[in-house]
Amino acid sequence: MQPLLRTAALAWALALSAAASAQVPQLFQGANPAEGHKLMADRQCDACHAKKWANDGKDIYRAGKSITTASQLRAKVEQCNTGTNANLFPEEVLDIAAALNQSYYHLTQ
Repeated sequence: MQPLLRTAALAWALALSAAASAQVPQLFQGANPAEGHKLMADRQCDACHAKKWANDGKDIYRAGKSITTASQLRAKVEQCNTGTNANLFPEEVLDIAAALNQSYYHLTQ
């Protein structure tokens, strides 16, 4: 690849990466959503939600109702952690909140 073309491709890739990370709330920078999805499966979060909410528990994830910020989402996950005695570490709570944001909430702040 020619040096000028390689430089342009690198600049484009960096710009796309910056744009993608800018859409993730500051609170979730450094979180691992993939690990959050794994933790939710391991802890059977969906099974608990299915007992309480419609649509196999998915109706709990309603952006714009009571959760409008990343910190509120993290607090809600912590509330579940405490209420179910899941014994998650703070970084695991953050990973789950980031995963929920990625899949359902799409919060930017």
